[in-house]
Amino acid sequence: MGNPVVSTGMATCTMGATPCSLSFLPKNMVTIENKPAANIMDYVPMMNISGFGMCKSPANPTVASATAAAAGVLTPMPCVPAIPAPWAPGSAKVQIGFMPALNDSSKCMCMWGGQISVTNPGAMKTQIP
Repeated sequence: MGNPVVSTGMATCTMGATPCSLSFLPKNMVTIENKPAANIMDYVPMMNISGFGMCKSPANPTVASATAAAAGVLTPMPCVPAIPAPWAPGSAKVQIGFMPALNDSSKCMCMWGGQISVTNPGAMKTQIP
């Protein structure tokens, strides 16, 4: 059993410097603990996942460019997530908006090599399978 992820949940990225707050619109018309609940398709950069401060991934073009300009010294740059695929795996039994509910064990990948994980689901009293 895991906890569902709702607005005000928090996530981290292995290539980011700081956690970010997750934000979900009430488009699925489901609230848990009075907050909009998410499904695995709620992965839109800058709308659902705002960014993780500074990015240190050498695969990120802005980091690569800044690092080259600094004579090869890794130079982090502002994070703008690039997420090509939904969260996985999601809930096996609970659906929100006809898609698997997002739970605290779900992860997604940034195109620049970072793994994004939920650190605080925002809903602590409710559990879903």
